[in-house]
Amino acid sequence: MNVHAPALANAHLPDEQTSAFARDAIDDLSQHPKRLSPKYFYDATGSELFEAITRLPEYYPTRTELGILRDKACEIAAIIPVGAALVEFGAGASTKVRLLLENCSFDAYVPVDISGDFIRAQADALRRDFPKLAVYPLAADFTAPFTLPAAIAKVPKVGFFPGSTIGNFEPHEACRFLRSARDILGSSAQMMVGADLEKDERVLYAAYNDAAGITARFNLNLLVRMNRELGGNFDLSAFAHRAIYNHERHRIEMHLISKKTQTVRMLGTSFSFRAGESIHTENSYKYSIDRLTALARGSGWKVRQSWTDQAKMFSVLALAAE
Repeated sequence: MNVHAPALANAHLPDEQTSAFARDAIDDLSQHPKRLSPKYFYDATGSELFEAITRLPEYYPTRTELGILRDKACEIAAIIPVGAALVEFGAGASTKVRLLLENCSFDAYVPVDISGDFIRAQADALRRDFPKLAVYPLAADFTAPFTLPAAIAKVPKVGFFPGSTIGNFEPHEACRFLRSARDILGSSAQMMVGADLEKDERVLYAAYNDAAGITARFNLNLLVRMNRELGGNFDLSAFAHRAIYNHERHRIEMHLISKKTQTVRMLGTSFSFRAGESIHTENSYKYSIDRLTALARGSGWKVRQSWTDQAKMFSVLALAAE
């Protein structure tokens, strides 16, 4: 039984998406240690802040992955079946997918994201720029099973999961996601996955603690969102952004640190914080090629080909279902 059900029942939450946010936020903040899911970073403001992060000089992943997709476009196109459908899990800004659409012979594109309004707007723009491409936006949580449009049932399918989002999952969650993607795409599918690689800790620290403070604003926006959508009374000035590298687990960890002893209320529930207590908001695992290969094999895929930039900062992998 959900012990928070009375508070949720009295909250008059407007839709199921907000209700799910409320359930997750209350449950996660009731844990020890406290946490919040990174999937809730991406309201309209969070999405804008993340796009700003991708343009920061310290933040290398986006420009490095784009460079790989540009430099290896011919090699990537050579392994994509003509007339295939491209299915993007967690579709965001269309910059990366446009590179694939411009260089490969896709007949259809299915952007999948929980934000239906956002992907419908992206779909309209792509239809204008690629008039021969059939675009089927699908509003769904890409981390859970969903059904692809019937129109692409009989064509080859290629999954696309760029941006090193695979690193935001715990390894066992990444395995579960890749297995689910294989089931959704079918036994003869392929998948393109972007993954951040292990590197000097100083480079990682700078990427997640940028001098302009954009990543801090992005992290703190979770509290802004809970105040606005869930009636929270978080005082932003009482929390600080912190990103550290966990050597043992090969991951960057993002936290919101309480600057003082305080109590916050949200949806009729009180949450107490000690000075220095953390809300763990995100992990970003950094992989070696060997560990990525092992992850793929354990998830029903094999690595068909992999590409990296010259400095070996980032990798794009082509997987084939086994």
